[in-house]
Amino acid sequence: MQTQTFNIALPIDLVTQMDLVARSEYRNRSELIREAVRVYIDKTDRWDRIFKAGNKIANKMNIKSDEDIDRIVLEYRHGKKRN
Repeated sequence: MQTQTFNIALPIDLVTQMDLVARSEYRNRSELIREAVRVYIDKTDRWDRIFKAGNKIANKMNIKSDEDIDRIVLEYRHGKKRN
């Protein structure tokens, strides 16, 4: 794996917390930051997929607003199920 070195500025309290976590996990700063970036990217990707799926369903059900959602939920609760 090729790597690239770069500098970042962090608040001192965040660096202190990072060092405590790194020390407790027997890691160095670079390993901890790499893992944090991987987790962030993975989480962001998952949320993007969830929102895309939600938008696809909303388009299929012709949902345009929060009011449409409220109406659909109310209809469902009162036994008027939609296709």
